[in-house]
Amino acid sequence: MNHPATASLPVYDKVLPAIEPGTHPYWNALRQHRLIYQSCRVCRCTFAPYQLVCPSCWSEDLEDRQSTGRGIIYTFSIVHRAPMPAFRPDVPYAVAIVQMDEGFYMTTNIVGCEVQDVRINLPVHVEFVDVTEEITLPKFRPIDSR
Repeated sequence: MNHPATASLPVYDKVLPAIEPGTHPYWNALRQHRLIYQSCRVCRCTFAPYQLVCPSCWSEDLEDRQSTGRGIIYTFSIVHRAPMPAFRPDVPYAVAIVQMDEGFYMTTNIVGCEVQDVRINLPVHVEFVDVTEEITLPKFRPIDSR
């Protein structure tokens, strides 16, 4: 199912994540502008993106859960030097690890604010960015940002 916004996407010239075997439910949910994560039924570990086994106890007894899409910045770094030409228009930009309300962590970009306003414990929420017809990326913006 394609999201309506994908009909007129600009060319995306940055590196795209690989859709690994078994991770299709995660990527399908993102295309529907939903953030899901996994929970281990054995040890209750929560995590995203999708994995075939629990990273804590290696169990395959996993379930999908819907995230609120809210969390706080756990840590971050400001990128001042583009890793490749396609990123030059974006510098400086913030790469962060967000601790989600459900307990799992996500590596992401912080958008919708100046990099000097990014801080640890800043409340954020997910924003879905359709970059190709197959890939929607979860990025995060400060909750008080419009």
